[in-house]
Amino acid sequence: MKPCVLIPVYDHGSTLERVVEGLVGFDLPILLVDDGSGEATARAVERAAATHPQVQRLRHARNLGRGAALRTGYHAAAERGFTHALQLDADAQHDPADAPRFLEAAATDPEALVCGRPIFDESVVRARLWGRQLSRAWVWIETASFAIADPLCGYRCMPLRATLEVLARESCGDHMEFDSEIAVRLVWRGVPVVNVPTRVRYYPDGISHFDMLRDNARISKMHARLFALSLAQRLGFPAGRSRALS
Repeated sequence: MKPCVLIPVYDHGSTLERVVEGLVGFDLPILLVDDGSGEATARAVERAAATHPQVQRLRHARNLGRGAALRTGYHAAAERGFTHALQLDADAQHDPADAPRFLEAAATDPEALVCGRPIFDESVVRARLWGRQLSRAWVWIETASFAIADPLCGYRCMPLRATLEVLARESCGDHMEFDSEIAVRLVWRGVPVVNVPTRVRYYPDGISHFDMLRDNARISKMHARLFALSLAQRLGFPAGRSRALS
């Protein structure tokens, strides 16, 4: 197994340094995909690359969306010879200290999708929790299994071979719907899932680019499409297998 860290970045200049600093001690290559950020974040990405030799940066000339940034990162990671991408967000909600637990799970089962199962504290936005519950229910119906504990958690370790095989055949969304869709399609493909508990914190001045209207509409449309596909094939996809790490 040859892992790297992958972080999609869009106007996260104020939090990016904190995230990178929390990861550099693990001595892993770090790919930052700047998804058309403004000048301040572009400078922060450049500083990270100049300060830390293991940081490499990629950039979209304009903002294409979270899903598009992750696809760029997966392809770049595979081209560099990496087998797995440890993916986390640039907004500092994810705890870099949990990275070894994801990597250990991936090393134990290199074919698996290692998903974060969020442990929230009192900072969590209640409306977000209800949205997550709805997405979980849809994903459980679509996969006919409880394999994926939380389809919206962006902290995960992606097996790149299986992921790129899915992306070569399927057109997954470019925006916030991407994380759920790629997870469902990997389970449909028979990829096992390991769920790793991980702390997630929301900050009062946190940076979120989730558009309640547009992104919820995209996610709803995606779930309707996946549900229709699952019905069309009479739920004939592998149910997936899952285990949780404590």
